[in-house]
Amino acid sequence: MAAPLLASLLLVGLALLAVVAEGGSGSGSKKPHVNHGKFKDGPWTVGHATFYGGRDGSGTTDGGACGYKGELSKDYGALTAAVGPTLYADGAGCGACYEVKGPRAEGGDDNTNKTVVVTATNQAPPPVSGQKGEHFDLTMPAFLEIAEEKAGIVPISYRRVACERKGGIRYTITGNKNYNMVMVTNVGGEGDVVALMVKGNKRVKWTQMKRSWGQLWTTEVDLTGESLTFRVMNGDHRKATSWHVAPRDWQFGKTYQATKNF
Repeated sequence: MAAPLLASLLLVGLALLAVVAEGGSGSGSKKPHVNHGKFKDGPWTVGHATFYGGRDGSGTTDGGACGYKGELSKDYGALTAAVGPTLYADGAGCGACYEVKGPRAEGGDDNTNKTVVVTATNQAPPPVSGQKGEHFDLTMPAFLEIAEEKAGIVPISYRRVACERKGGIRYTITGNKNYNMVMVTNVGGEGDVVALMVKGNKRVKWTQMKRSWGQLWTTEVDLTGESLTFRVMNGDHRKATSWHVAPRDWQFGKTYQATKNF
């Protein structure tokens, strides 16, 4: 009896090793997460563009559905866009960068289309009736890079591209000890933020924050009196951890910048 029993146990053991090697069994299994490489440009897709605001970009940074305003908008400049509801994705699309290709310039000497790279900082209305693809409502400075003002609305092609930012990720903390609010800006790589965690240096363990709207994140955990570390995850599941970016004596209303970015 011992020999058959031993053989059966060996077969079971080999089967279990095979399951582990394949990453588990069943529809709920997950393969190990690999977090390597840099964000790669996406495919070209058709859409259409309009413009809003003044010729200098005025009227496009006074709020908006992403929450970038005043000093928080300086990282994105005048080349920004409000994107349609699908790309806005209830705020998850804020901070993403797109290369937008416009119609061929009138009287141009070549057959190339002009392009401009913009950051999604606001939400646009749904696609315009009769037009193809997603709607980009560009600032006028961005629109004038790819088309003439008189065009009003133009067909475009666009693709997702990596965001190039100067310096590290920034965290602006507002609210109070019972309701902390954190605005995340200047995010490189994929540019968006789909998850945010915070950790203190003593009593506060890793805590998942909740999106309030745009790129404003909240937690009711008391974060005061601790050095704060934030972990950002963007849409392609890459993560960036800003260790002790806010000192123990951090203050509400202040912005703290990490040394690293994606």
